[in-house]
Amino acid sequence: MIVLEKFSSLSTEKQNMIIDAALACFGANGYKKASIGDIAAAAGIAKASVFHYFGTKKSLYFYLLDFCMQALMNEINEKFDSSVTDFFDRIKLSTSIELSIMKQHPPMLSFLDSMYFENDSEVKDDIKTILTSDRCVEMRSRITFDGMDASKFKDGIDPKLVLKILSCFVDGYLVKAQNNAEVDLDVLCKEVDECLNLFKRNFYKEKYI
Repeated sequence: MIVLEKFSSLSTEKQNMIIDAALACFGANGYKKASIGDIAAAAGIAKASVFHYFGTKKSLYFYLLDFCMQALMNEINEKFDSSVTDFFDRIKLSTSIELSIMKQHPPMLSFLDSMYFENDSEVKDDIKTILTSDRCVEMRSRITFDGMDASKFKDGIDPKLVLKILSCFVDGYLVKAQNNAEVDLDVLCKEVDECLNLFKRNFYKEKYI
């Protein structure tokens, strides 16, 4: 976890206010168009304070990326049940973990979604390096495939391809929730579960449905 001494000296409430403001601005505008001035205004602090805490826009951006990854890993370590071997039950579990993080930091999903498609030359190579790091690969593998029972799938169905489809589907639901303050996250989670059950009936052998 990246530690910034001046920023970490702030109260947790003040830190979260700045983090959420920055996540929202980068998520809505992308790296290039997001301005420190807008982030400062959204957080209710002076523009100079942002530079005081983070130094540069780039260092703030990667602090946020590290913050999101660490928050997700902490939730996984606390809540993920590795004894669950069913592929779709694991997706449901990981979705509920993401939703629990979203409740703490609502703009996080829009930031992560924008990051996956970020093409600015100042940050894109560093993003790719982080996303392909052993840390990220290990986390994704642990959530989805380590100990997963692949025998339930119909012959010819590739679980990795199914995961790609489901990732787009679930992320779409989560971003919809993030962009709509009136969405009940518990109701949303139930909708996701119902849709995953539909996928399960189509991809699993009949005896496992």
